[in-house]
Amino acid sequence: MIGLDTNVLVRILTADDPVQSQQARLFVESRCTPESPGFVNCVVLSELVWVLERLYRYRRSEIAGAIDGLLAGRDLVVEAHDVVHAALAAYRASNCDFVDALIGQINRARGCDATATFDRKAAKLEVFVAVS
Repeated sequence: MIGLDTNVLVRILTADDPVQSQQARLFVESRCTPESPGFVNCVVLSELVWVLERLYRYRRSEIAGAIDGLLAGRDLVVEAHDVVHAALAAYRASNCDFVDALIGQINRARGCDATATFDRKAAKLEVFVAVS
């Protein structure tokens, strides 16, 4: 298994740099298989969403589709797959940020009753509790 950094996924998803995008695609195609998948950790996933939102102006539906693609890939393993899937469902069903949904779901999976926050959007999710 080999870990994949955010910039590799960005190149594949956006094809913004013809040379690096092709290099990233070829690398993943040649090195990531069901027997030896590429690994996407939650930090990389969080960075990926931030980059797609802020720098590339992807819409929520495009970001959700990108995450769906990563979760469905047989050649990739996403850390905490079920937790990410739950965060994606919350992201789709609300106006919260994906990273906030992921934080809440990770904490819930680790045994937290809720996650304290000042974020009003996040506080609407059942995995959060508003501080004030």
